[in-house]
Amino acid sequence: MNYQETLEWMFNQLPMYQQKGAIAYKADLSNTIKLINHLGNPQDSLKTIHIAGTNGKGSTSSMIASILQEAGYKVGLYTSPHLKDFRERIKINGVEISESFVIDFIGRNKPFFEENSLSFFEMTVGMCFEYFKQEQVDVAVIEVGMGGRLDATNVINPLISVITNIGKDHTAFLGDTLEAIAGEKAGIIKKGVPVVIGEYNEHTQPVFISKAKEMSADIYFAQDTYIDNTLVSDLKGDYQKSNIRTVRQAIELLRKSFEITEKAEVEGLLHVVQNTKLLGRWQVLGQNPKIITDTAHNSHGLTIVMNQLKHENYRDLYVVFGVVNDKDLDSILPLLPKEAKYFFAKPDNLRGLEPEILAAKASEFGLKGEVCSSIPNAYAKAKEVAGAEDLIYIGGSTFVVAEIL
Repeated sequence: MNYQETLEWMFNQLPMYQQKGAIAYKADLSNTIKLINHLGNPQDSLKTIHIAGTNGKGSTSSMIASILQEAGYKVGLYTSPHLKDFRERIKINGVEISESFVIDFIGRNKPFFEENSLSFFEMTVGMCFEYFKQEQVDVAVIEVGMGGRLDATNVINPLISVITNIGKDHTAFLGDTLEAIAGEKAGIIKKGVPVVIGEYNEHTQPVFISKAKEMSADIYFAQDTYIDNTLVSDLKGDYQKSNIRTVRQAIELLRKSFEITEKAEVEGLLHVVQNTKLLGRWQVLGQNPKIITDTAHNSHGLTIVMNQLKHENYRDLYVVFGVVNDKDLDSILPLLPKEAKYFFAKPDNLRGLEPEILAAKASEFGLKGEVCSSIPNAYAKAKEVAGAEDLIYIGGSTFVVAEIL
């Protein structure tokens, strides 16, 4: 198989949460354990940092990777989902995994994958472990896919664990209370491994403290430690202030294992996009009209992004918006500005919500706009009507952002 054929096999033949939702969710780690045993447990030779959380995982992972790169280390970075190309998920110092490795890894292990009905995500996690071992990275930053306790990445024994925050998302899998979701995320806390908590509240803090105590793990609350943070990042969303606090606490702990100067910390935060090629975080795509896109896709993330939007200067606001079908529209739609003109469209994804349904639901919350045939069509229509002093915002789903980058 060539690269494209390999990807098609991975995407089409196996359950994948990003495309298919609940059918792709595995309720235990038995398949992942079979896989890593089959591969010779490559993860055991890696120094790792494990990052979970409802929002901010990708930004936090990329910031930490960028700082370690600036400190002179060879850094593996595993994130999900990808925006344009599968290879974005697995990088070393910002360089994507080679097509040839993807082809070879799937080709060599395909009989095992088929025999054991491995999911797309399980295969990809195994691929990242083997690639990082082969390339002899100094450290690997591993982002959880969903949840934590039962996530395929949760077979590593990291130097530190990080939980960015807790909000309501993927409730069908993780539970519908903040306490339940925190419990799933806290599943990445390992015996004797320090854990950094980015944000907490009265619902989640007791869950984290209890789990850390059970695992004899030191626990650090970044929102209490770095209140007067003065460092900035090239990632410009207001929500990055919280992520930077989390990262600074993590870096302080990592200094026990790595030489990380203050200069590396400052430069790493300033060059996240350059060092890791992270996309879609309050990304400005154009001026006159100003065009902004962000991957925020749940009420926790959209609350912060919509608040930031209020501080932008513009005459009229146009919003290109689409969601997948498992989102809680009753919690998301009230957050959106009523004065905007909306262009509703379905993301090019099996789980994309039909725009007619989205528009009808949006109208219940006073949001007015039109139904479009696709995300690119919606984007084109917004650009047609927007003047130089206006603003276009594109979002609602990672998949919406992927289509316009």
